[in-house]
Amino acid sequence: MATKFVLLFLFFFCCCFHGYLAEDPDLYFNWRVSYSTRSPFGVDKKVIVINDQLPRPLLNATTNNVLHVNVFNNLDEPFLLTWNGVQMRKNSWNDGVRGTNCPIPAGKNWTYVMQVKDQIGSFFYFPSLAFQMAAGGYGPIRINNRIIIPIPFSLPYDDVDILIADWYNMDYKRMRNWLDLGFPLSRPDGILINGSPPGKATFNFKPGATYRLRISNVGIKTSLNFRIQGHKMRLVEIEGSYTIKQYYDSLDIHVGQSYSVLVTADQSPAVSYYVVASARFTDFDLYGYANLNYGGSSKSPSGPIPQGPPRDDINFSMEQASSIRWDLKVGAARPNPQGSYHYGQIKIARTIVLQNDQAAIGNKKRRFTINNVSFKYKKTPLKLADYFKIPGAFNTTLVPDVPVDRVPILGTPVIDAHYKDFIEIIFQNIESSVQSWHLDGYNFFVAGMEKGKWNSNLRSTYNMVDAIFRSTVQVYPNSWTAILLALDNMGTWNIRSQDSERRYLGQEIYMRVEGDDPDHISPRDEMPFSPSLLLCGKSNISS
Repeated sequence: MATKFVLLFLFFFCCCFHGYLAEDPDLYFNWRVSYSTRSPFGVDKKVIVINDQLPRPLLNATTNNVLHVNVFNNLDEPFLLTWNGVQMRKNSWNDGVRGTNCPIPAGKNWTYVMQVKDQIGSFFYFPSLAFQMAAGGYGPIRINNRIIIPIPFSLPYDDVDILIADWYNMDYKRMRNWLDLGFPLSRPDGILINGSPPGKATFNFKPGATYRLRISNVGIKTSLNFRIQGHKMRLVEIEGSYTIKQYYDSLDIHVGQSYSVLVTADQSPAVSYYVVASARFTDFDLYGYANLNYGGSSKSPSGPIPQGPPRDDINFSMEQASSIRWDLKVGAARPNPQGSYHYGQIKIARTIVLQNDQAAIGNKKRRFTINNVSFKYKKTPLKLADYFKIPGAFNTTLVPDVPVDRVPILGTPVIDAHYKDFIEIIFQNIESSVQSWHLDGYNFFVAGMEKGKWNSNLRSTYNMVDAIFRSTVQVYPNSWTAILLALDNMGTWNIRSQDSERRYLGQEIYMRVEGDDPDHISPRDEMPFSPSLLLCGKSNISS
């Protein structure tokens, strides 16, 4: 009888957790994570590679595919990957951040299982644990349209993944220790394009052909401006949303953001062109560049690197951000138009203001805060602590919906949110640097951004018709950004600064999205606990 029960449970679990629908294709990937040595700027550094590649391998999927990514951790410490922008429908169990997953121990492997449901677009993955992103371990993600759903532009000749990033020669473990001692990171040592230093990467275009470039800023903390000498870029997609098609000479791409542009090889094939990524909103100039050649030529660009907007020009960047709009007339993962969802007509159920700051806390070491709380992890992931009902693992009242004047503290806060609510989150930046924020499990509408301090009267300035729908958004110095989102994805989800220094030192929080009866959740709303999940901390004892 017991054997029959176990078999019935496993059948139910496989149907709900893995299969979704029998016709959804399963894709399998085996990734070996290990160390290698690279020296893009003349200094040897231990980096993290996957299948001996940095960046890559490409995770290439189609809407509704079920992905099985078996990760072998050959590092000397635990490891986690997270999937930046992939919405993980009903499945925060596999989100790959420390609040939802136990790390993969050194010398062990574990398989992520996830469905890329109702989603298309350009994204990336990266290590989410212990400042390992500073050593690499990142790569591109493409989620393609199903054949029956046309893309809203002519099929490009080819897709090209371009990962741009700031780079530090310092070993990532030393960087980690440096931050633990309370010291800030210095300026980066350079900028990489697809893991290569200036002038070492080359893109070869066929004359007259149009290419789709999928560009992601996978760096630690530096906003970058991307441009191609002599070529216009036609923006078509941002993090899973098709945009109104507009041409740009350059694009500001903040940390954690992904853009998709069309570029036509319509210039003279007799010369080579610069592909440039340069630092923005810094007190220093820093450039990375690659070569664009036509027809397999080996020429190198000549002359000065083409200039982008002034390094500290906030107005240019804000105006560009406001010009990017959702294309209401086209479909994305489904055949119905993006504009069939009238977000501007939905009543806002709750407003949450999240204010970033920094402070000396406890031992007087530098920390970063949200509403005066700096996030500190405990040994048991929040999601598992919640499932096993482990007391004291987190606090749902520690961060109020609006900032209060109090002494900054360490804590493990979780925002409790109600499934199916439509809410407003205000990212309030009271500092002099650009911030970048990401929400796992969701895309949201970027309804507004302005300088100054937010108040409810400013809702009159919101774009309530065709605001871009994305998962990572910038907040300019001493400014605010307002996002709107429908809480249609049950689970525990990470809200984080995409600045790795800030995230490592506490600038993140989790949002637990639950229905009316959290003890009886339908598998239609959230995938059930899997016996194959890694356990750690008190969850390992409870099991």
